[in-house]
Amino acid sequence: MFKAPTNSRFRAFFYFMYTVYAIYSNSNHKIYIGHTSDMEQRLISHNHPKNSGWTAKYQPWVVVHSENFDLKADAMAREKQLKSSRGRVYVWAKVKEYLEGSQ
Repeated sequence: MFKAPTNSRFRAFFYFMYTVYAIYSNSNHKIYIGHTSDMEQRLISHNHPKNSGWTAKYQPWVVVHSENFDLKADAMAREKQLKSSRGRVYVWAKVKEYLEGSQ
C-alpha cells in the first residue's frame, strides 16, 4: 500500500477524507456500520454481485447516515461509538427517518 510522506507540502496534493457510514438493507431489515476513504466505491462494493462478505446476503444496501472526518483515527473512534448499543439506537433512528422520508 502507498504511504504518503508526512511533509505538509506533499499532503496538500493528497488530501483524504474519511467517512463513517451506516447502510440499511430494507429487504432484510439489517444495518451495517463502517468507515472508508471512498464512500461511493464502498457502497458499490457492498452492492456488487460478486461481494462475498457479510453484506452480500443482505443486498441491496442504501446509505442512511454518514459523517466525514479529516483523521482516520477520529473516523474509527466514531465508528466504534456507532457500533455500541447507544450508537445502534441512533442509527436505527436514522433508518426510521429514512423510511418515513421515502414514503
